[in-house]
Amino acid sequence: MDTMTLWHISGWEFAALAAAALLVGFSKTAVSGANTVSLAIFAAVLPARASTGALLPILIAGDVLAVLTYRRHAHWPTLWRLFPAVAVGVIAGTLFLEWADDGIVRTSIGAILLLMAGVTVWRRRTADAEEEPDSVATRAGRVKARSYGVLGGFTTMVANAGGPVMSMYLLSAGFRKLGFLGTSAFFFLIVNVSKVPFSVGLGLIDGRSLLLDLALVVFVVPGALIGKWAVNRINQRLFERIVIAATVVGAVQLLVR
Repeated sequence: MDTMTLWHISGWEFAALAAAALLVGFSKTAVSGANTVSLAIFAAVLPARASTGALLPILIAGDVLAVLTYRRHAHWPTLWRLFPAVAVGVIAGTLFLEWADDGIVRTSIGAILLLMAGVTVWRRRTADAEEEPDSVATRAGRVKARSYGVLGGFTTMVANAGGPVMSMYLLSAGFRKLGFLGTSAFFFLIVNVSKVPFSVGLGLIDGRSLLLDLALVVFVVPGALIGKWAVNRINQRLFERIVIAATVVGAVQLLVR
């Protein structure tokens, strides 16, 4: 089947998806969580449920590039502490997708995007005030890891929107830029690959979606290269403001669609 006719996609819609794929690559190597804009684009162009399955292989491609770039900087004790809680969240998200129809999923994605935008704004305002973040070895740190892990697992399964949740957790845990990027790269590669069987079982990934992914994945590579070049040059605050604004616009569009 011609990739341009999948879900009756027009040339402009394919261009929008290609831009979203490029942004995935950029977000994976520069600004984790920025791919919420990609999520909004995919959900606007494709049916809401189908968009989560179509975007997942694109995200995995970006994760692989991020791991190759920052593999030496991952903090594995933090990862192992997060994974059990994330698994609970992924299972909860799978059960939700089994029950929810396309309209509910679309509304849920919009609501999650608005929540993530609010979380990001709150994190930016409180980050400077956090003089000494909770250690993951303390009881408070373990509770925080479990809470963020469950929420991250649920949001990443339902809407591929776990980036802002994990970004806030890693920043609050005191990670520097390279440690942040390396840890999040391995985290999302492992979590996203583990989601594939669930997505296939729910019918979110099939031959048509993979054919579309094959046409889009080439755009992830230049995005990742741009991100690698820009990571030490980008004005982080300005970019986050743009990402938040675009995320809110995309979320509202989904809610009123």
